[in-house]
Amino acid sequence: MTAANGENPTESSSLATLAPLQAVLFDVDGTLCDSDPLHYYAFREMLLEIGYNQGVPVDEEWFIKTIAGKHNDDIASALFPDDQERGLKFCDEKEAMFRRLVKEQLKPIDGLYKVKKWIEDRGLKRAAVTNAPRLNAELIIEILGLKDFFDVVIIGSECERAKPSPDPYLKALELLKVSKEHTFIFEDSASGIKAGVAAGMPVVGLATRNPPHILMEAKPAFLIKDYEDSKLWAALEEIDKKSGATTTTV
Repeated sequence: MTAANGENPTESSSLATLAPLQAVLFDVDGTLCDSDPLHYYAFREMLLEIGYNQGVPVDEEWFIKTIAGKHNDDIASALFPDDQERGLKFCDEKEAMFRRLVKEQLKPIDGLYKVKKWIEDRGLKRAAVTNAPRLNAELIIEILGLKDFFDVVIIGSECERAKPSPDPYLKALELLKVSKEHTFIFEDSASGIKAGVAAGMPVVGLATRNPPHILMEAKPAFLIKDYEDSKLWAALEEIDKKSGATTTTV
């Protein structure tokens, strides 16, 4: 039975079935850092400049529904259904604006470095898997000091299909040479959660910006507020108990 806040109190134990854990996969925007407000600001200001929506600024509800977690090809089609080329050019210009903002304002999700250490202490493999352009993803990862943390960075547009297709996550498994039966994912969008679930892995959803009820519809294992959340650490402790390891580095 799901609780009123969208949580199932028993679902965190599902991660214990992954023991011995081999790898952890992360989305980037909204998962490593709270970057959606910067994306929203860039879209809002640039759409205002071209008179989109009859000059009325788009709101966060529109942003979540139309933009969050989606690939730029799909965003371009949604914004300019009759002119894909214009839409893609607009998205490229918006990404350039976003990168300027990121250099000044980026902050990690609370507890990110704590879970990073947990992963490193156990010698687990790790990948960043994102629909963001490679320039964005690599800039964010560098600013956060995670360049040496990730074994590989998978970009949706470099796969046959981007999220919500499972292709990017399946590619991560292939490159890391790990099994989906021993890997889980951190994601913050419905699109990303759907991709991870379709790839056959449990997904821990971060309710960074997207409404919990929307995320729950995508069927994550459970939701957390951030990486300090006690639900996450209870689940990681269960993995340790089942694998018979605590902080041994492989």
